[in-house]
Formats: sequence, structure tokens, C-alpha cells
Amino acid sequence: MEELSKDKTAKLRDKFIGEACQLFFASDPLKITKAKGQYMYDENGNQYLDCINNVCHVGHCHKDVVEAGYHQMKKLNTNSRFLHDNIGRLAEKITATMPEELCVVYLCNSGAYHGHIMSCIDISPYKLKVQRDGVHTCPSNVYVAPCPDTYRGKFVDCDYPGEDLGKLYADEVRDICKVVHAKGRGVCGFIAESMQSCGGQIVFPPGYLQKVYSHVRAAGGVCIADEVQVGFGRVGSHFWAFQTQGVIPDIVTMGKPMGNGHPVSAVVTTKAISAAFKDCGMTYFNTFGGNPVSCAIALSVLDVIEREHLQKNALEVGNYLMARGSALMEKHEMIGNIRGFGLFVGFDLVRNRKTREPATEEAKFVVQRMKSDYKVLLSTDGPYDNVLKFKPPMCFTKQNVDDVIRDLDNLLGEIPQHKFEPSHRWTLHIYLK
Repeated sequence: MEELSKDKTAKLRDKFIGEACQLFFASDPLKITKAKGQYMYDENGNQYLDCINNVCHVGHCHKDVVEAGYHQMKKLNTNSRFLHDNIGRLAEKITATMPEELCVVYLCNSGAYHGHIMSCIDISPYKLKVQRDGVHTCPSNVYVAPCPDTYRGKFVDCDYPGEDLGKLYADEVRDICKVVHAKGRGVCGFIAESMQSCGGQIVFPPGYLQKVYSHVRAAGGVCIADEVQVGFGRVGSHFWAFQTQGVIPDIVTMGKPMGNGHPVSAVVTTKAISAAFKDCGMTYFNTFGGNPVSCAIALSVLDVIEREHLQKNALEVGNYLMARGSALMEKHEMIGNIRGFGLFVGFDLVRNRKTREPATEEAKFVVQRMKSDYKVLLSTDGPYDNVLKFKPPMCFTKQNVDDVIRDLDNLLGEIPQHKFEPSHRWTLHIYLK
């Protein structure tokens, strides 16, 4: 089939695709025609370094993953109501990475992300009006705990020196449980990413999840760890991000990197919870979840992570990124904070290190210019869209880090020459004196 020009592709999309479907770099969107490893290529053959695509976990179009899907598709693809080897093998391989209590797997088609059904949107601060410019009001049966951000959250390191910030933030969850019980209601559960991605690349203070899980379980609830963006070795030191907090969830959700771009996801839980699900009379069936092709692809992804030592690479390259970023921070006052684990890193840009006012417009400038001038794809996260996020394919290298840091150094040096509008959504937080 003949490839369309970029202009025709854009017009075709505008005509037939829903307006709610957004593009990256909306003012000048990219037309990507191929990709490999940590690189993407536009219709003119320009190469872009991909620093944000955590979906293509083991690298874009990894040959082994592609071959696994191709060979299985030639042989059989059907639903999970027939016996086939791949679904059992995949479940076995996933649970082998988990604490022994987490031993039952439900295969799904795709992760919910921040929700395309109301039950998921209802529990997503990313979509609720409590953060950003949300589109949905938080329902009365949902409580949002303060994000345990030790840099710009309710409790921050500079105002509580030497105190256990994990406990302070966890006590907020404890107090919510008390409020729920005071109203004569029960606590169903607590769900959180094991590290906050859209929240601004937030790494929880030590002990936070341990204390939260204790409070929630004492209140009669279950604990759910969302590993959709931070799992599968991305944090480097562990295969799952919840392990960095020393906890064992009751339920773990995963997706995105699980299929390296192919739609496959899973929920892993305990025998007790799985039995309760069955005993309520509910049967589970997903037309595409657990099909032989998706399972073959997911199995290949796990094999590649192990064979190519990508978890180790995430640790080594991630530590290198943190070190190079810290050196850059000493040179540029606009970098207020650098945080992360493995290849999950955020550079928090500020206008003033003392007040920590977010540099939202400046971050937007950096993202746009990194794309146009240096062919590097970055994006922003956090309530103020001022955190440069790094969640690249796991094959990212130290040379890639050097290239990105060099380009950021150049751009941050330019910023004093520009004038930017005030960060209109910024409000002073309680830690300011």
C-alpha cells in the first residue's frame, strides 16, 4: 500500500478520528513510520531518540518478540476457553517473579491506564478535578490520599527534617480509613502505583507502603499495586516496583510493557481473593485476554528481559542518568530536584529553588526544542506539567544519556534569554515560609 504524505495522513485523521484522541506534539505532530530499539524514524528518515516510550519495553520492534507473535499467529489464535500451553506457561513465568502468595493470574486484553470506564475514572486523580484540569468529579465513595511527594507535597523534607515522612503520609491514609468507618461504611481497598508516574515521577519515602498497607488491612481493605508503568524490571534493583518498599500486595495489575506494544495485560492475586471472586458466582471471560498469540509475545518479552540482562541495564544506566543529571543540576538552577529508580527518572524544573515554583512553560519549551533541534523525544508529567520524565525502552545506553544531558545543557543555558508566562496553576503550598 502506497504511503501517504504527512499532510494527507493528518487530514485523514482529522476527518475520521475522534477529536478526543490526542497527539503528541500537537502543534507539530510527528509521523513515525518505523522504529527499532530506542529509536523512532519519521517519514523523511529522521532518527529520534525515544526517552519516553515505556510501552516498547525491550526496544521497538524487537526481532524475537516479533518472531514469537508471527510464528504463533501462523499456527493458532483463539480464546482462552480452549486449552493451550502458552497461557499456563506465561502465568507460571509471571508468578515466578512474585512473592509466593501472589500465585493466581487473570489474563486481560489491555490495562485500564487511568480509565476508559467509569469505575476506573472514579479512582483516578489523573482524571478527577482534584488534580490538573480534571474532567470528572470525585464520587463520594472515593477518597484521594495526599501524594507522598517529599519535594513539593503536603509534607516535605525541608520542613520536617529528620522526621519519618513515610509515616506522616501513611497516617493520612489511616485518617481516611477512620473517616470512612465514622460514617458507618467499610473500606474496600487502596490502589496506587508503586511509584507515581503521571503524578510527577514520585518515589515514595521509605516505609510508606508498609505503613499504608498495615492501616488499610486493619480497616478491612485489600491493597492493590499498579505496576502498569513501573514494573518488569524498570526500577533496576527489583523486578517489581512494590518490592522496593518491602511489601506484598493483595492484587497486582500490569500491562503496557508486558507485550512490548502488543495489547496484553494481567491481574495477579492470591488464592483467597480468587476463590472469593469465584464464590460470588462471577465467571471471568475476556475474548482476547490470554489468547495464544498475546501470550507468546508476553513470554518472549520476559525471555528478552532475562537474556539481555535488561533489568541490570536499567539499574546501571539509570544510576548513570541520575549522576549526570545531578551534575547538570549543579550548573542550572532551574533543575530543582532529580528523583527516580532505574530507568524511571524525573527532572523537576522550577523557577525558584526556594519557593519551588514549577517552571511549566519552560518545561514545555525544553520538550519542543529537544524534539525540533536535537531529535530527542521527551515529555512532561506532574500536576504542573513541569517534570521532564525519562521512561525509555530498557535498551537505553550510557551514550544515550550523554547525548541527552549535552542537549539539555545547551537548552537550559538558553532559557534566561527567553520570557515565559507565569505558571497560572501554581499556588503556594504549606511548606513555603
